[in-house]
Amino acid sequence: MKYKAVLYDMDGTVLDTLGDLVNAVNYTMEHFGCPAHGEKEIMSFLGNGAKNLITCSAPAGTAPEKIDEMLEFYLPWYNSHCTILTAPYEGIIELMQELKANGVKQAVISNKQDSAVKPLAAQYFPGLLESALGESEKVKKKPNPDAVLAALKELGVDKSEAIYVGDSEVDVATAINADMACAAVSYGFRSEEELIAAGAKLICHSVKELRDYLMA
Repeated sequence: MKYKAVLYDMDGTVLDTLGDLVNAVNYTMEHFGCPAHGEKEIMSFLGNGAKNLITCSAPAGTAPEKIDEMLEFYLPWYNSHCTILTAPYEGIIELMQELKANGVKQAVISNKQDSAVKPLAAQYFPGLLESALGESEKVKKKPNPDAVLAALKELGVDKSEAIYVGDSEVDVATAINADMACAAVSYGFRSEEELIAAGAKLICHSVKELRDYLMA
């Protein structure tokens, strides 16, 4: 095996969460009398956590205290409606099962709020992950590498024997900041061109390509 541990981003990498995110954002915008957004626009807002998502979705110039109010509305609503349209990408569960059978440790490190990351990981990937960690007051957001490095320490794997898999410029930067290998996936929320511009050296266009690389 190439690696002893594989760490994944969540949204756009192992779970297609876009539909539920779009619904939650637009429900929040509607509640506060703001314009709704299309899928592609909201997709471009993803990757830097819930507060950034709401800040980008709110009208320009929205006061910080109003953003906080909108965020307080959005978080619990999303958390209770985050499994309606969400599903694992085709082949990802089988990949995780194969890696686990070969002794590879796996974890999810996400900028999604921890209150959603843990239940989503437990529901869709039971028994396959050693750890699932999202944004909280105690966890610095990616591209800060602290959460990734802490997860590796918890797994007992050196960064030289691990790879980070993600779908955005934030994930590429996280791997660079952690000084570890990175596999960027173009089937998620960013295009191949955007990933190349972010510095990605390895791009997998499907879960099968990712599997073939990790298992080679």
